[in-house]
Amino acid sequence: MSLIKISNLTFGYDGSLNNIFENVSFNIDTDWKLGLIGRNGKGKTTFLNLLQEKYKYEGTITKNVEVDYFPFEVKDKDRMAIEIINEIAPNIEDWEIIKELNLLNADIEILYRNFNILSGGEQAKILLISLFLKGENFLLIDEPTNHLDIETKNNIIKYLENKKGFILVSHDRNLLDKVVDHIISINNTNIEIAQGNFSSWKENKDRQDNFEMKQNEKLQKDINRLEIASKNTENWSNAVEKSKYKNNNSEPKIDRGYVGHKSAKMMKKSKVMENRIEKAINEKSNLLNNIDRNDSLKIIPLESRKKPLILANNLQIKYDEKTIFSPISFEIENGDRIAIVGKNGIGKSSILKLILENKIQYNGELKIANGLKISYVSQNTESLKENLKKFAEENKIDQSIFKAMLSKMGFSKNDFDTNINEMSEGQKKKVLIAKSISEQANIYIWDEPLNYIDILTRIQIEDAILQYCPTLIFVEHDEAFIEKVATKIIQLEK
Repeated sequence: MSLIKISNLTFGYDGSLNNIFENVSFNIDTDWKLGLIGRNGKGKTTFLNLLQEKYKYEGTITKNVEVDYFPFEVKDKDRMAIEIINEIAPNIEDWEIIKELNLLNADIEILYRNFNILSGGEQAKILLISLFLKGENFLLIDEPTNHLDIETKNNIIKYLENKKGFILVSHDRNLLDKVVDHIISINNTNIEIAQGNFSSWKENKDRQDNFEMKQNEKLQKDINRLEIASKNTENWSNAVEKSKYKNNNSEPKIDRGYVGHKSAKMMKKSKVMENRIEKAINEKSNLLNNIDRNDSLKIIPLESRKKPLILANNLQIKYDEKTIFSPISFEIENGDRIAIVGKNGIGKSSILKLILENKIQYNGELKIANGLKISYVSQNTESLKENLKKFAEENKIDQSIFKAMLSKMGFSKNDFDTNINEMSEGQKKKVLIAKSISEQANIYIWDEPLNYIDILTRIQIEDAILQYCPTLIFVEHDEAFIEKVATKIIQLEK
C-alpha cells in the first residue's frame, strides 16, 4: 500500500477564464478501487492526465508509484494482437495472457488476428489484458465499456471485480456499483472521496443535498424575519431619539437621559440582529454550492393516428447476401419505447438505419407509416462542427429551447462560446440529445445516445422520457437505462 497525495492542486487551461481545479487536497490509497465521477467537462480525464504529469500545474502531487493509462495508444494496428500485448507488457509468458483471456471469456484465436480487424469489444479486452499484465503500476482506466455490448461489458465487470489498485472513469451505474469500493466525486467547488460504491454515494449525496436545501430555506426565513425586526427596531430607536428634543410648553417635561438610554438600548438590539443576519448569510453561502440541480428536461412528442407506426415481419438484415441475425417480428405503436439489444456487430444500428430509409439489404417485411416525423441521434459525433448557433440554424431548431436544454444538462456560459469540435465527447453527445428533444417528432430514434454522458444527465434523460412518454426506438448498453425506460425489448440472436 502507498499513498498518492494531492495538495493545493490548481489547474486551468491556457486562455480559459476559470480554473478546472482550485486548491484541492486529498489522498488516495493505491489499494483502493476508485470510481471517478462528475458532470461532463468537470475535469475527470484532465485529472488523470495530471496524475500522468502531462500538464503543468500549481500545488503538489506526490506519489511513489508509476501509473498506467487505459486505453493505450496503439500506433501500428496492422499487427497481431499478441504482438501488441507483448509490446505493452514485455517479458510476459503466453500462459499468463491465456489465463487473462479466459477471465474475460474471450477466444484465444483473437490473439493471432490483426488488431485493426478486431471488434471494439475485442480490442478493449486486448488492451485491458495488456494493462493488468504490465506490472504493479497504479491504473487509470478511462471509460472502458463505451460501445461495448452488454455481454462483453459484463465480462469486463467480472474481470475488474477481482482486480485492485485503480481509478475508473465510468458513467455506467452497474459497473461502478459492482467493481469500486470508493468514489471520487468532482463537484462544483471541490473534490471529495467517499467509501462505498456509486449507489451508496448517491444515497448520501441526496441526503446531504436535502439537508442543505432545508437548511437554506430555514436560514432564508430567519434572514427575512431578522431584517424586518432589525429595521423596525432601528426605526423605533430613531423615533425615540428624536422625541427627547421635543420641548414645548403644552407637553410634560421629558427625561432626556431616560429616553437616550432607551434609544441606545434599542439601537444595540438592532445591531445584535444585524450580526445574526450576517452570520446566517455566511452560513447560507456555504450551502448548495455542490448541488447539481437536476432541472427537468422537456420533450414534446407528436402523436400519430396511424396504427401501427412500424410493422416488421420476419425481418433480417443482410451483409453481402448473408443474413446476420435470426428473423424478428414486432409492431411499434404510439408511446412504445423499444430497446434493441444484442452483441456488437449483430446489426442493431442497421435496423435503425433501415427505418430511416437508408439503403440496407434485408429479408422479410418492413412497413413504415407515411408522413412520420423522425428525430435521430447518431452514435457518431465526427460531423459536428461550427458553433451552437450555426448548428441550431442548420438543423432548424429553436435556439432558445436548444440552449435551455443544454444549460439544464450542465453547459456553462463558456461552453456556449466553444466550437462543437473542441468539446468533449460527452458534451458532443449532449448537443445531439438536446437537438433531438428540441424537435417535435412522432418517433425518436437514438443510436447509443448515452456514450460518454455523465450519470446525472442520464438520470435527467430517463426522467424526461418517463414524464413525456415519447415513442422511442433505441440501441443502448446501459442496463439501468434499459430497465427503467424500455416498454419492449427486441433481442437479436445470431
